[in-house]
Amino acid sequence: MEVTDIGNKEEGKIWHRKPTQGKGVLVTVARTAQQGKTVRFLHVTFDTTGDSFLAGDHHGNIYVFDISRNRFRLVQKTGQACTALSFSLRRTTEFLVAMADYTIKCFDKDTKQLVSWMRGHEGAVSSISVHSSGRYAITTSSDTAQFWDLDTFQRKRKLNIKQSVGIQRVFFLPQSNTILSCFSDDSIFAWESDTLFCKYQLPVPDCGPKISYKAFAVTRDGKRLVAGGRSNLLHLWCLDSKQLVRVIQMPTQIRTVRQLEFLPDSFDGGASQTLGVLSQDGVMRFINIHTCKLHFHMGSPDDAITTVTVNPNGRHVVAIMDNGYINIYSVQSLTREISKPPPSRVAVVTDGDRNQDFSNLKVKVRSEGVQRPGMSSGRTQVKIVRPPVVSTVDNKENELQAGLNKKRLVAMLKAFGEYPAKYRMFVWRSLLCLPENHAAYSSLTDKGLHAAFLTLQDKYPIKSHKLQRGLQRVLSALAHWAAIFGEVEYLPLVSFPFVKLFQNNPMLCFEVVATVIVNWCQHWFEYFPNPPLNILNMAENILAHHDKELLQHLVDCGITSQLYVWPLLETLFSEVLTRDEWLRLFDNIFSNHPSFLIMACVSYITCCREPLLLCSQKQDFEYFFHHRNNLDLGAMIKEAYRLMSSTPADIHPRTMLSDFTPLTNGQYPVFNQYPEFIVEYQSQEREKIRLQEMEYIRERQEVSAVRADFVRRQAEEEAFHKQQELLQKAEEQRRNILAQEEEKLTQQRAKLAAMKRELKVKELLLLDATRRRFLKHQQELRASQIQRLDHEISRKTDLRERETAAAVQDLEVRQMELEAQRRQLEQHLLKEQERTGQDLEEEYELRMRKAERDEQSFIELLHRKEANVQVLEESLTEACQLGLESDWQRDVAERLQQADAEKERRRVRLAELHRQTLAQEERLTDTMRDVAGRQWDEVMTTRAQLQEQRQPCSSKDTDGRRHTRMSSLGFFRGLAHRPSTTSAVPVGTTGAGQGVKPNTVTTPRQTGTNMLCLNSSSPSESNTATNFSLDRGRAQLDSSERELLKEIRELRQKLAARVRESSSASSQSVHTLSSVSQ
Repeated sequence: MEVTDIGNKEEGKIWHRKPTQGKGVLVTVARTAQQGKTVRFLHVTFDTTGDSFLAGDHHGNIYVFDISRNRFRLVQKTGQACTALSFSLRRTTEFLVAMADYTIKCFDKDTKQLVSWMRGHEGAVSSISVHSSGRYAITTSSDTAQFWDLDTFQRKRKLNIKQSVGIQRVFFLPQSNTILSCFSDDSIFAWESDTLFCKYQLPVPDCGPKISYKAFAVTRDGKRLVAGGRSNLLHLWCLDSKQLVRVIQMPTQIRTVRQLEFLPDSFDGGASQTLGVLSQDGVMRFINIHTCKLHFHMGSPDDAITTVTVNPNGRHVVAIMDNGYINIYSVQSLTREISKPPPSRVAVVTDGDRNQDFSNLKVKVRSEGVQRPGMSSGRTQVKIVRPPVVSTVDNKENELQAGLNKKRLVAMLKAFGEYPAKYRMFVWRSLLCLPENHAAYSSLTDKGLHAAFLTLQDKYPIKSHKLQRGLQRVLSALAHWAAIFGEVEYLPLVSFPFVKLFQNNPMLCFEVVATVIVNWCQHWFEYFPNPPLNILNMAENILAHHDKELLQHLVDCGITSQLYVWPLLETLFSEVLTRDEWLRLFDNIFSNHPSFLIMACVSYITCCREPLLLCSQKQDFEYFFHHRNNLDLGAMIKEAYRLMSSTPADIHPRTMLSDFTPLTNGQYPVFNQYPEFIVEYQSQEREKIRLQEMEYIRERQEVSAVRADFVRRQAEEEAFHKQQELLQKAEEQRRNILAQEEEKLTQQRAKLAAMKRELKVKELLLLDATRRRFLKHQQELRASQIQRLDHEISRKTDLRERETAAAVQDLEVRQMELEAQRRQLEQHLLKEQERTGQDLEEEYELRMRKAERDEQSFIELLHRKEANVQVLEESLTEACQLGLESDWQRDVAERLQQADAEKERRRVRLAELHRQTLAQEERLTDTMRDVAGRQWDEVMTTRAQLQEQRQPCSSKDTDGRRHTRMSSLGFFRGLAHRPSTTSAVPVGTTGAGQGVKPNTVTTPRQTGTNMLCLNSSSPSESNTATNFSLDRGRAQLDSSERELLKEIRELRQKLAARVRESSSASSQSVHTLSSVSQ
């Protein structure tokens, strides 16, 4: 056993020496990383062809192993371990990988590019199932299954289940649109993939131990399902009848079934019979599900198998071992029994001595024998069989492979008309005694495609690429086997039916075609490259013997055997028969002498004699023998058998054709039944022709290039001239079109201008109407506003009248209060002046009297002591005078200080009264401003009336004050002109009286004047105030207010000046008195 360590290589060979036949394990693939650590492989999967498989290791590396080409290469590095692998069936270069992060990625193995990335699972994906069409895929995890569209890589559906019920596996059935879902409670449901409608549920046995299904397998035809789990029992269902048909019990050492895989066979028609069962001990046992017989096994407890995948063709099995290696097994080397059908349904003779007496021979019929209704399948019958009549030599000739007997097969064929479709391939294989020379066939295929069939698809286009490649492979192998087959033009017609029938096993197809050529195509190539005239003459002689009339008709019509026999032979009836008819015919051909093929051709012609007698044209005959016709195949076969038995020996093909000769084992026989010199000459001539063709092609390419250049230039010139002509025509057309368009444009402009005028007129009319409506609306709005303003004005007028009346009343009351306060102040001032004047007069009189008394006493003293003491008198006089003066001065000073203090108190009181008057004036001004804005006309009128009423009173008050001032002034003046004895005293008294008089007289005048200015208004204001509107009254009111404030400021200035003058006058009088006293 060869072990290949791929290590860190990205590509290389799988095996370095070709594995020898007979060994089960072809090669073991291992991967060791640095430091000799083994990198385990986890999953493998085959592609649809079965020639290559994918393998993913623990490091996330994905490899492609091509068994047919003995190559491997690294196609992707995912960086994380994979949990499932699968090929995409529609795009063969793409494959799906389920990653450890619960995602599914699609890669292209050729470009190594990421195609798509699908997310949605919340657990590890355990399996990937792809629909047979390759469009859909189902990915399964323990909690959900998701349905994907591989064209768009979008999720279409999602299967959610309860947490208590887990999903074991969800997968597509082969060759159908059914989805099987298997759950942890052993329930199995079938769903329609298009509508997801539940079609049925498979019954699970109630009795017996619970299996807990873990592994499932379905046959290729989708009719059988096998399930296993934690038991050594396997349940086999028939999906057509939805019934459990069998329970298979494995050996007792099997406790758990890990994996189930059906082993395909080329001759089972998809109904696989061999099942591989991988158990917990790591051994995979392959059994027959019908006979329960163990065919072979793989692995052992010491070299355990972890997982297995089977080649779709059943030729190889790839297993991942417990140590992480990959073992590639050859199924053919393990056993040959898997390719055989179930045991024959006839009695089987037990082994015994060939020389013993056949009269005492006993035979055991097993349960697999012919079963009759109502008979028990387990009963063993014993019966005596008479010895056969034929000799031992005949028996030896009639014995076929696998214990079949040709005579019995022929008898069955004559009884039923055909072999069972299920076992037809096996019967053919036995009848033709195919040697299955794998090595010899591999040596032919290793030579590659033959040059004669490289362009086969051009002459014989086939829709299926698989069939096209299979036909090329078989024809190339035939051409490498014998040189003539590369020259025979009709060889594809002969081979195609068998290629289509054995498309999954090209080696068997090659051997069948080779056997047919060697036996049933004898003497076909003696007249090469012409048709086999000797064979055609045989058929014509047979037809002449059995149906002279038909042959004469064909001769009269000029139809030769090359037209009515050769089309049937070169196509082997594939053009004129359906598939089933062709299979029935070749059941009989392979079961008889090679001459039966010629008899079949003659039988076909004689059975169609009626339509052939009606044909007279050559085209009709050609069409007839190249197309299907209404024909009873059973009658045709009977007629062939009749011709075989009734044809004379001198013209019978059996005398000219040898008996059936199978292909030799090990190597294929040499085929030289053809004129070699013709073939060699033709090959030489073909080589010359090929060289001449290559030269001719080269010259033709050069000529074509020159011609193409010339044609191109000519075409360019013609195109240029045509383009110029077209440009001129187009220019003329453009000018005409422009002229027409200009004319149309002019007309349209005129129409447009007229329309604009009309629209303008309409617009003006509409604007006029709109303006009128707007004016009317504005007038209505203005009228309503005026009406509303009138109501508002009347309301506000009434309100203002009431407010004005209240304000006037308040003003009248305030003026009366101020007038009363003014009068009280004037009275108080007059009283104070009178009291001060009286005090001054009394003091003056007292001082005058005292001075007179002092003067008189002084004079008397002077007269008494004038003579005696004149000096003493003078001194005494001076002393007395000084004492008097000092006393008087001190008294006067005290009086003046008292007068000054009283004056200061009066001045402070006048200032306080002045401030109060200003505050009252400000309040009055604010009140007048508020009242003036409401109804100034009435206020002014009322004020004028009040002023007129107050003028007499004010004039009287003014006259009274003036009279009082004049009397006081007269009184002081009288005091000043009064005679005095001493000059100093009158001057001082006069000064003091003049100093006090202005202060006592001026204060009432100022107060009276101030009150008069505040309460009076000029006649012009009263006259103008009665003739202004409401809007103009505000401006006049503001101007009158400004004038009034200006007058108040002037009056204040005058009052302050007068106060200053009075104070300066009083200070001057004091200074005069002080100087006089000095």
